[in-house]
Amino acid sequence: MSVFQMTGALFAIVALFGIVNYRFIRLPDTLGITAVGLVVCVGISALGFYYPAMAIAARKIVVQIDFADIVFHGLLSLLLFAGALHVDLSKMRTQRRAVLMLATIGVLISIAVVGFGFYYAAHWLGHPVSLLWCLVFGALISPTDPIAVLSVLKRAAAPESLETKITGESLFNDGTAVVAFVTLVGLATGAQEFSAGAIAFDLLREVAGALVLGAALGFGASLLLRGIDSYPVEILITLALATGGYSLAEALHVSAPLAVVIMGLVIGNHGASTSMSEKTREHLFNFWDLLDELLNLVLFGLIGLEIIALSLRVEIVWLGLAAIPVVLLARGVSVAVPLLALQKFRRLNPHSAVVLTWGGLRGGISIALALSLPEFHGRETFIGVTYLVVVFSLLIQATTLGALIRRLNFSDAHTAPLVPLDSSSARNAR
Repeated sequence: MSVFQMTGALFAIVALFGIVNYRFIRLPDTLGITAVGLVVCVGISALGFYYPAMAIAARKIVVQIDFADIVFHGLLSLLLFAGALHVDLSKMRTQRRAVLMLATIGVLISIAVVGFGFYYAAHWLGHPVSLLWCLVFGALISPTDPIAVLSVLKRAAAPESLETKITGESLFNDGTAVVAFVTLVGLATGAQEFSAGAIAFDLLREVAGALVLGAALGFGASLLLRGIDSYPVEILITLALATGGYSLAEALHVSAPLAVVIMGLVIGNHGASTSMSEKTREHLFNFWDLLDELLNLVLFGLIGLEIIALSLRVEIVWLGLAAIPVVLLARGVSVAVPLLALQKFRRLNPHSAVVLTWGGLRGGISIALALSLPEFHGRETFIGVTYLVVVFSLLIQATTLGALIRRLNFSDAHTAPLVPLDSSSARNAR
């Protein structure tokens, strides 16, 4: 099949999944499309026992889809830019400490807890895996996905502070997790020797370089937008910024996800207020809203389809079932530690850790990272385990998160700052 034919078939399949979900299941679109895709693919696999040719043909079609390449060199730059574009920095500033700690220290804690936890779980089940590769698994499963959870939070009338924490954390922790993933894969494959100083330098270079590049390109694009009053051209500029800026970051070996998030934040806040007319702002934000929704439907449709291409042996299923509580435990620890450290600055809702733990959903980025793993003994196991954790996250955690928030009666009533640490935090508190 040509690229055009493959794209047309993919859109048709995802649209069909969406119709079935809307008419019969009524889950949020992203979750429903994933669920329908899973059911269809499991059904095709089951029919394969009676009609092997049909299952083989379906598998051949799905295998042609390079999921990791589509995510990292197609969808991710646009999705991260769209997500960052709609973030109000004035609101995020009030939660900046929580967002920063969850997206950095929290991710590193999660990687360590998942790595050691899965290492011992795999040994206990009789399928030992080296500790380094278990830490790689910790890095690929640690980034949270904001897409599915935000629609659930809005339906549940979740407080603004919770939405801000989850959105901000998930936008920034992708960069931290991807950098850690690449570093750990290098160590596990022997392509990179362990050196605390070298690893720290690489992490600093990737993060600092991404911040500088993202800010420079974002403000540069804002200057271009200021001299133009044509919303189609201005939309094209932002598309070029998201895709071209992401590619440039990769070429310069800095964190491309973090760079494109910074670009989106600059355009969505500084650029929108200083460089655009009201008409342009309306068209630009409506365009990115629609593109964001459409690309997410495609992404979650792909997640549903990918099960046909997986080899889920019995031992993989058991390892996946063992990994789910390990990942939840790691999420709980990685949330609790930063929140406890922040209690001297803000009075936190006592249910924050519970809701943030259950609301830390995994999605397409984790699957794409797993599929990008180099060949090694156990690669298929890691891909299958990752897929099972993601499916549990999307179909169990996401669908019950709203009920959990309502049951806990979660609100912002007990989240006021205890002391104004500086003039900006004092103004935010007022």
